[in-house]
Amino acid sequence: MNKQALIIGLGQFGLSVAKSLSEKGVEVIAIDPKKSLVDDASLFVEEAIVMDATDEEELARLRPGKRDFALCAIGDDSKEASIITTALLRQMGNPYIVSRASDAIHRRILKLVGAHLVVNPELEYGNKFANKLLFRNIIVDHPLNSDLQLTEIEIQPSMIGKTLIDLELPRRYGVIVAGVRKKNAQTIIQPSPSLPLTVDDNMIIVSSEKSLAALMKGFEK
Repeated sequence: MNKQALIIGLGQFGLSVAKSLSEKGVEVIAIDPKKSLVDDASLFVEEAIVMDATDEEELARLRPGKRDFALCAIGDDSKEASIITTALLRQMGNPYIVSRASDAIHRRILKLVGAHLVVNPELEYGNKFANKLLFRNIIVDHPLNSDLQLTEIEIQPSMIGKTLIDLELPRRYGVIVAGVRKKNAQTIIQPSPSLPLTVDDNMIIVSSEKSLAALMKGFEK
């Protein structure tokens, strides 16, 4: 049986997530008070409904407790609605609620009223884009949690011909090398500590943002 999800709030973020989940086979019920946005979502989701999700009776009819997860993606212009909706979803027994926050206080309140995970897509994208601007050799960058991220970087010229033992990345920068991938290849291999790195290698690392910055600056010289 396919997973079932509620997506509440069909701005750019909510609509994008709804479309991606639908393409992955998730049965999405998309909700927004604006008919034009609901009409857009109806082209690809299982069901699209014009509704105010803060209406407890209306939301209860969608049986949130029976859905696998819910995304409250209500925009910045209605923090109160996002808080009420998150609280109602938790009260109605949804097992995994992800809510969108616009600032630190909003994030704290959403956690207090029941969100299992709080995200700020604009902030997360901004951080990624800033890293792209600062460090041109970053290929992909994925957050793992609030402290760690998984990053794929191109081997720096000063790393070529050296082994991981030579580089001492954990000791010098607090960086863990999780894998190596040859350019234009899909397979990630477990790195050999004694095998010299080549110009065709990309390195997959786990690090904090601070450690990543120190690593990239350290090998730019």
